[in-house]
Amino acid sequence: MDQTQMNFIDHLNELRNRIIVTLVAFAISFIMAFIYVKEIYQFLVKDLDGKLAVLGPGDILWIYMTISGVCAIAFTIPVAAFQVWKFVKPGLTEEEQKITLLFIPGLFFLFLAGIAFGYFILFPMVLTFLINLGADQFQTFFTGEKYFTFMLNLTMPLGFIFEMPAVFMFLTRLGIINPHKLIKARKIAYFFMIVVSILITPPDLISDILVIVPLLLLYELSISLSKWVFRNRTSSEATAAAPN
Repeated sequence: MDQTQMNFIDHLNELRNRIIVTLVAFAISFIMAFIYVKEIYQFLVKDLDGKLAVLGPGDILWIYMTISGVCAIAFTIPVAAFQVWKFVKPGLTEEEQKITLLFIPGLFFLFLAGIAFGYFILFPMVLTFLINLGADQFQTFFTGEKYFTFMLNLTMPLGFIFEMPAVFMFLTRLGIINPHKLIKARKIAYFFMIVVSILITPPDLISDILVIVPLLLLYELSISLSKWVFRNRTSSEATAAAPN
């Protein structure tokens, strides 16, 4: 076995270990969330009039496991990001290691910000609109499964989309992308975010604007941060290449 094959196998083993650590962190977070799932459930349904219905005992377990799973994902994000950082660390300079490590808390807090935006702003707005839409024609009846599925479909995508600035900064620092590529892709990115916004909001202009504007601002912020990181990275490389 030559040196190239040995290095490849070593990388695969390290990648496997990083994945295992991430899965263990998810499992621990899931168990901890499941212990307090009833309190989390009460918080999520505190604004509802009455109780949610279930069509079978399995629905109760599904609801609790779904809530625990979302909480586990949130708390696993910084662990997963740290494992990615550890995996690419040998290929980074000492300065790059320090800078990219700072992105990890940003991923966590941006994810929480996206979830909060979806839950506290978007979800009540959409839910109220849909209830009022059929108030005179239908008897409103919510099951726990349908209610939480609807909630997750609105909030989870925003959690990941809100991580865009930190992800782009990290990838720019690694040299995978640069602000010029982001600027070229602006039209496509705008189109994608507008489509997503229209799909997850009620069919009225105000609701669409309330979601579209923050997403577009996030992309522009990502471009600005990518420019800043790219400029610093280029400057550092130029300084390192300059003769003493």
